Amino acid sequence: MLLIIVQTCLRGIYSCHWNSPSSMRRKTACCWFSFLSFVSILALTWMYICFIAYNDHSDLNWMAFNTLKKWVNWYMILLIISAVLATYCLLLLVFALLHFALGEPLDLHWLHKVFLFLGLLIVTLGTAGMSKEWKEEWKTVHMSFQATAPFLQLSAVVALTLISWLVFQSYHRAKTAACKVFIMVTFLAVSAVVFLCPLVICSPCITNNLPPKPALVGHRGAPMLAPENTMMSFRRSVECDVVAFETDVQLSKDMKPFLMHDTNSNFLLRTTDVKNRFLDRDNYMHTNFTLQELKMLNAGEWFLKTDPFWTVSSLSEEEKVQAKDQTVPMLLELLVMAKEHNVSIIFDLKNEKNSTEFYNSDSYYTVETIKKSGISPDKIWWLPPVYRHNVSKIAPGFQQVYDNVSEMDANGGSFLNVKYSSLSARNISELREKNVSVNLWVVNERWLFSLLWCSGASSVTTNACHLFQNMSWPDWHLKPNQYMCLWISADVISMLMLFGLFLLQKKRNRVFHQSTWERSVPLLAL
Repeated sequence: MLLIIVQTCLRGIYSCHWNSPSSMRRKTACCWFSFLSFVSILALTWMYICFIAYNDHSDLNWMAFNTLKKWVNWYMILLIISAVLATYCLLLLVFALLHFALGEPLDLHWLHKVFLFLGLLIVTLGTAGMSKEWKEEWKTVHMSFQATAPFLQLSAVVALTLISWLVFQSYHRAKTAACKVFIMVTFLAVSAVVFLCPLVICSPCITNNLPPKPALVGHRGAPMLAPENTMMSFRRSVECDVVAFETDVQLSKDMKPFLMHDTNSNFLLRTTDVKNRFLDRDNYMHTNFTLQELKMLNAGEWFLKTDPFWTVSSLSEEEKVQAKDQTVPMLLELLVMAKEHNVSIIFDLKNEKNSTEFYNSDSYYTVETIKKSGISPDKIWWLPPVYRHNVSKIAPGFQQVYDNVSEMDANGGSFLNVKYSSLSARNISELREKNVSVNLWVVNERWLFSLLWCSGASSVTTNACHLFQNMSWPDWHLKPNQYMCLWISADVISMLMLFGLFLLQKKRNRVFHQSTWERSVPLLAL
């Protein structure tokens, strides 16, 4: 009775024939099953890509903001759609496999076919869009396999073992020798790839010598816990024991350095209430605002309204009130805080390239502000490259930081600051052997932080310092001998189970044929 209920439910969900199996024998049923399997694999792969790219999701939202002039968490919408699509396809595939196991006809309903084509379209457009507008993320996906490949291999072993029941059933019930050979050769080839792929898996987290944990640099402070580039944000990052503040410096109309990431026109629109405070000035440049006018703006309400990292709910009511009252800070304010807590500062000068001479440039006024603060020169990690030579003359104590290896080598430097996907684990190791400090930006996910930890990075710039602060060990790290034992044990157990399932299916198939023959004997006698 239970089996009949299960068959009825599966039949209704998959083909919408609730009362009895479809009388229509579809020659294309096998093709639709293959299409379902194909779309399911693509949807699952796309979901994996979205999960990996989540480290940089704010970049996508920011690109959309530049076009639409309105902040929406587009990436979260994309992630939810991708998760729903992958779940739908995988459930439908499971129903199809159960149909096959129970001997039900694979008669896929037309509505499922429409949804599968829609899913294929979504994955295709998403892949094309990423390849055109966000192609650097493919490097991140490639990096991710160094962290996830061992887990993916173990998952593949489990999946292979589970699906082998249906494969062996098909093999024993195949009517021709050619069909049996094709099924078994294909299965053995796939099994060999799954079992032996650890031979080519290369991960820096499979090592006997784990490097020291990377130091943390607060990217615009702690923007998951407070509005970015505000004093509250930098205070929260101090609580995470960061070694440096990362920020962005611009000059006001009266040549005062202040902190703000966005630049060009609409530079205040995303993170302040300029649209309400100064009517018709929301598309002005930074040179159209004095420091006094900038101080009149609220730089915290946007954080509570848009919740860019989905973290506002973790704040206390007191912290929310504090966040709501934040203003645009001066560089001098941050320098005083850095001096008080013995923290370094690294920054971009957002409009440096617009200067025509050093003594009228952002660099000059920034250096003068740094000197005025009294902070120790070695706490300044000087990154802007345009007037580096001039800055080195008037402030020789600054640590010179470079954003490419060739310039660093040409100037005899020993401090590199690049995007996390710019260097391989081998590159990082080679630089560290030369006593070069390597800071990588922007790292927000534990898997990526763990991977860069194993690779030997000196420090990472992060929005998520509170997530990494208490990590005492990478999320996944094994010695080579331990991983080899794990790999071989999983493979051996799987092979033994495969052999047992093959024999069990062979026995069941013999009983099935014997029962069929016994039922046919009375009919032959008649």
